[in-house]
Amino acid sequence: MKVLEQVNQPDDLKKLSVSELETLSAEIREVLIRKINATGGHFGPNLGFIEPTVAMHYVFNSPADKFVFDVSHQCYTHKMLTGRKQYFTDPAKYREISGYTNPQESAHDAFTVGHTSTAPSLAVGLAMARDLKGEKHNVIAVIGDGSLIGGEAFEGLDNAAALKSNIIIVVNDNEMSIAPNHGGLYGNLALLRQTRGQAENNYFKTLGFDYVYVENGNDISALVEAFKRVKDAPRPTVVHLHTLKGKGVAQAEANKEAFHWILPGTLDNKTAAPAAPTYDSVTVDYMLQKRAKDPAFIVLNPATPGACGLTPQVREKLGKGFADVGIAEEHAVAAASALAKGGAKPVLAVLSSFVQRTYDQLSQDLALNNSPATLLVYWGSISGADATHLECFDISLIGNIPNIVYLAPTSKQEYLAMLDWSVEQQKYPVAIRVPFGPLAESDRPVPQDYSELNRYEVVSKGGEVAIIGAGNFFHLGRQVKEELKRALGIDATLINLRYLSGLDEALLESLKKDHRLVITLEDGVVNGGFGEKIASFYGGSDMKVLNFGAKKEFTDRVPLDELYRQFHLTKEQIAQDAAACLKEAK
Repeated sequence: MKVLEQVNQPDDLKKLSVSELETLSAEIREVLIRKINATGGHFGPNLGFIEPTVAMHYVFNSPADKFVFDVSHQCYTHKMLTGRKQYFTDPAKYREISGYTNPQESAHDAFTVGHTSTAPSLAVGLAMARDLKGEKHNVIAVIGDGSLIGGEAFEGLDNAAALKSNIIIVVNDNEMSIAPNHGGLYGNLALLRQTRGQAENNYFKTLGFDYVYVENGNDISALVEAFKRVKDAPRPTVVHLHTLKGKGVAQAEANKEAFHWILPGTLDNKTAAPAAPTYDSVTVDYMLQKRAKDPAFIVLNPATPGACGLTPQVREKLGKGFADVGIAEEHAVAAASALAKGGAKPVLAVLSSFVQRTYDQLSQDLALNNSPATLLVYWGSISGADATHLECFDISLIGNIPNIVYLAPTSKQEYLAMLDWSVEQQKYPVAIRVPFGPLAESDRPVPQDYSELNRYEVVSKGGEVAIIGAGNFFHLGRQVKEELKRALGIDATLINLRYLSGLDEALLESLKKDHRLVITLEDGVVNGGFGEKIASFYGGSDMKVLNFGAKKEFTDRVPLDELYRQFHLTKEQIAQDAAACLKEAK
């Protein structure tokens, strides 16, 4: 690590020769392989963008020149070169650094960013602010080819091209999204690669950009030359780099999708135990069986199929019954709505963090048109994830849109029954919050028809206290019931909510007869969730209500058990809060 030891800030790079920059890139690659294998993280994107980052910092002058990383899952080298090297070289500090750009860490990070297709728009705003103030510096946006098809990317590029001043768009073309790219734009990128940027048909020139192509986007010398050429350019300019995702690790180069993001120890080649069934696997089994029987059945996914268990093998088996629409969640919702209107039976599989991008389409294209499409919302839960990838806002988002039925199953049997009902019914758009965690088996029969909306299930009838749990937190409700019995001698009523989008007013009214306290448990943000609606229902009565869930805040890599303690989500804390509330009510 002889060169890396000399580099602590970008200015240190400017003292190095091109040969030393190449050595530095190799040393950074060695560090990143070791660090990411230890902690998990974005592997392929970072290994493929080491040399461009080194060259950018060699030529430009951060933080005076502004770098905006789209998604920012390729920013590890940038962090190492801007004063945060120790978090990648010292195992004791590995987990003290965010996986995404973060202005609280460094002035070299322009934004906290973790979702895709945003960099051109953010860069346009920085360039406009610079021009308004009469300043002189470069604004550089880095965007991967997989992100280019997002609607905001086009909007940002369209406006960037109209600026009559400096803005540089670095297109990291590694021929991949997370999974293989899909969409017409990639035909033009392929043509530009084939012609080494000389094709007359050029998407970026059509928009109005000046254009520079670098065939070997991992070659330091070529990169330095290209960036020097465009530095201080007076017009909007695209630098198109053909890079290799996962560069330096044969497994990652050969299997780019699997090595986009890896778990700790992935490179250690440890033999994994046979996988137990999961909600992902039972969903896939259902999809394959449904597709085999019904040619109208189709699964949509916006560029994250692996996260939903939709492996390349599964996608091949689904055939025409699967469509990866790329990083275009808004399009995915609208297309699902139209598929349903056209007589198909679409299921859109999407992660909770990314469904946030689709609010208008959920409201206008889907709900207002009352299209009977099915949305499977994965990973919905309170989690210790980065602030950019929290999965706890979907209940508030989806549950407050008219016409959408949002279901929260508590077991494998209930989930599959809800899924099949949703696919076959023709009256409502339905979203299902796929349970997050180990596969749970039901200890009771489950209904197969959910068309009588907003009917909660009384699982265990008691008195004085009623516990209403949804989805993942129904099982927490069982624990709370046991704790109330042990600590207070109260045999509480336990209720399975089932419907996140409506109230069972008849059941709630009946609880007034022999209950003094209702406890709601939701694995998401309380604000705007179902618990607040139940509290509002009881607002004019003597019934006490305690809502438990997450606070409305952006947590960042806080361990889950710590979050549970902060939010009073342990069974002991909930029982203590219930005891205090009952005491006050006397």
